[in-house]
Amino acid sequence: MGDGEDEETDGVAAARCPRVHDTSKAAIKTAETDKARRAAKHRMMRPTLNDFSADVLAAAAHEREVQLTTFGRRSGKSRSVTIWIGTDGRRLFIRSGQGFRRDWPQNLLARGEGIVHMGKHTVRVKPQLITDADEAREVSALYKRKYGSFVKASRPDQPLTLGEQATFELLPAGDDA
Repeated sequence: MGDGEDEETDGVAAARCPRVHDTSKAAIKTAETDKARRAAKHRMMRPTLNDFSADVLAAAAHEREVQLTTFGRRSGKSRSVTIWIGTDGRRLFIRSGQGFRRDWPQNLLARGEGIVHMGKHTVRVKPQLITDADEAREVSALYKRKYGSFVKASRPDQPLTLGEQATFELLPAGDDA
C-alpha cells in the first residue's frame, strides 16, 4: 500500500484482515485515551496496605486547609505549613502549588515523614511522590473539584505544572501522632 491509496481501500483491508489496525490520528488518540482510563481505574482501585480510617478520609474531604508538619532536611527542626488536601475516598494527596521551590516538599521527600493535623485528627504519614504524569493530573482533577479554578492543571499534551510535579500520595506511617 502506497501513500497515494485512499482511506476506503485501507478500511476494506482492515475489515478483512484483523491484523491491520486503524492508524488514523483519531483512532490512535481514542486508543491512548482508553488505555489511560484503564490505567487510571487500576490505580484508583489498587489496594493499599494500610488504609486510613474512614474518619480521617472524611476529615480530609471536609477540611479546606490542614496543617502539615515536616522536619528540616538539614536541621531536623519541625516546621508547620498550612496546605490543601485531597482524597479520592480511599487515599490522601497533597501538593505544593509552587512545586519544589518551597521547603516543605523538599523536606517531606528528604525525610520521608510528616504529620498531618486535620480537624481533631493528627496522623503520621509517609510521602510517596507521584511520578506518573496521568496520576498527577488525576490528583489535579480531584483538587479542582474541591478548590475550583485556583488549581492549575496541565493537559495531556503539556508538561506537568509545578504543583503536579510536587504531588504526593500520603501513606499511613503507623500510630496516630
